[in-house]
Amino acid sequence: MSEVVAELRASAVRRVIGVVMMFALGALLLYLALANSFSNLLWQVLLIALAAGAMFAAMRMQRATSLVLSLTDTGLYDSDGLLIAEYDNIEAVERGMLAFKPSNGFMIRTKTPQARRWRPGLYWIMGRRIGIGGVTAASHSKFMADMMNMKLSERAGRL
Repeated sequence: MSEVVAELRASAVRRVIGVVMMFALGALLLYLALANSFSNLLWQVLLIALAAGAMFAAMRMQRATSLVLSLTDTGLYDSDGLLIAEYDNIEAVERGMLAFKPSNGFMIRTKTPQARRWRPGLYWIMGRRIGIGGVTAASHSKFMADMMNMKLSERAGRL
């Protein structure tokens, strides 16, 4: 990896709020499932499954939001060293109000599909779309998106 141009990390307060809210949702669903008697056992099983899913998502968010996204001269990486998007593969960076993007974040469209990946609260990859943001600070996300756009324009000017 080359020199880091910009970094994006989860805001501490948003991280805690996000994890606590997901865990609280799971606890509430579990309470509903166990405190009420349903005429159909399927509803109880469904609520328990939803509770387990919410608690699993809370644990995943806790781990994922400890990562840091780093923008370098070659592309965007997470602190585990995984390449998220390489400049040569980026088609566009969108951060407009109507863009399908995470809260406080931006969207990257790539030229080729990527393997699916989900780091709750930080980023997700689905096909040719990469959503960056969630529990990140809006100003840091905006700066990273602007730096990516500047780098893409710079590369397009040279080609």
